[in-house]
Amino acid sequence: MQNNRSLFKKYIAQSSDFEPFSLDIEKGEGVFVWDKAGKKYIDFISGICVNNVGHRHPAVIAAIEEQMRKYLHVMVYGEFIQQPQLDLAQALCAQLPERLQEVFLLNSGSEAIEGAIKLARLYNHRSQIVSFANSYHGSTMGAMSVLGNTPIQQRFDPLLPNHLLLEYNNVAALEHITDKTCCVVAEVIQSGGGMVEATQEFMQALRERCTQTGTLLIFDEIQSGFGRCGKLFAFEHYGVEPDILCLAKGMGGGMPIGAFIASHELMSLLDNEHPLMGHASTFGGHPLSCVASLAALNTILSLLPQVESKGQRIRRHLQELPQLRSVSGKGLFLAAHFNDPTATAKVQARCMENGFITFWLLFNHTALALTPPLTATEEEIDLGMEIFKKSVRQAGI
Repeated sequence: MQNNRSLFKKYIAQSSDFEPFSLDIEKGEGVFVWDKAGKKYIDFISGICVNNVGHRHPAVIAAIEEQMRKYLHVMVYGEFIQQPQLDLAQALCAQLPERLQEVFLLNSGSEAIEGAIKLARLYNHRSQIVSFANSYHGSTMGAMSVLGNTPIQQRFDPLLPNHLLLEYNNVAALEHITDKTCCVVAEVIQSGGGMVEATQEFMQALRERCTQTGTLLIFDEIQSGFGRCGKLFAFEHYGVEPDILCLAKGMGGGMPIGAFIASHELMSLLDNEHPLMGHASTFGGHPLSCVASLAALNTILSLLPQVESKGQRIRRHLQELPQLRSVSGKGLFLAAHFNDPTATAKVQARCMENGFITFWLLFNHTALALTPPLTATEEEIDLGMEIFKKSVRQAGI
């Protein structure tokens, strides 16, 4: 196993300065994963909100196996009619408001953000893009241009010009959205900042300001979507609708897929005499990913009534820990907040030793994410939280 770790560091490019977990994974099933030494871990991070239906959900596996006997990739996206794409798009649109009725399928959340920004540019031909501090929208150049962290952005300058960063949940700051603003890109619940919920006042004011100024509102539900917050999409909690919706992560049941969704009127702007003048993707809407996504969607719809009560069950466990400063988030999209980064690091290390997988948050190092699969049973939630509580106490904070 140690040899594999050495090879991993040698041949696999690393994504951060932090020491990776380096778990040498053998298999995953439901809420559990096992390493090659046979150690069992309960997964309370779900691959960063990808495995919303757990690892290797039977419905997802069955859908993949059936499709792989028919065909895999046959043509670049949009050129051939592929039933898996059509079935998925119809099922998604059936769950969405009228302004969101046409789907562009891609491979990832970053690609969805890129496509949404391009669509907004085609709509109003403006250049200014607004996003919010401590937001994360992906790591491609366009997505990084709206990252909520200026020091990180500066490492890659020049990015897209005319970007304005505002304070999240600050209604007064929304006056900076004007008739010069192309689009606003916003997470409904900020993941990297520590599962920070938007206030109702802020969400309503943001929608109204965008409408007044002719600015397109893009919601990033890449992490908060697909049932994680107790509704299929978090924006449903607020009674507001975006002009463009970006999806990925939990969308695929463990398979890579992303999408941006808008009205027929908006999407028609991508129809050009040459396909590359709009937007294009070779592997977007891969049939295996589409059938997996549809199976995951149907499973998630059946699980929605349970999500809030499962989230409250986690919260009740956390109330037993005086070491916690607070708990934030909705449903099974939660963060446990400690007093300082050192305490967080100690707890995370103990969790890993005890077979509990959690993760730090990108812009908030005093919090740990608690985002188990929506399929987790009450007994599995109790098991995981007992390990978490034990780990906090062992950390001696």
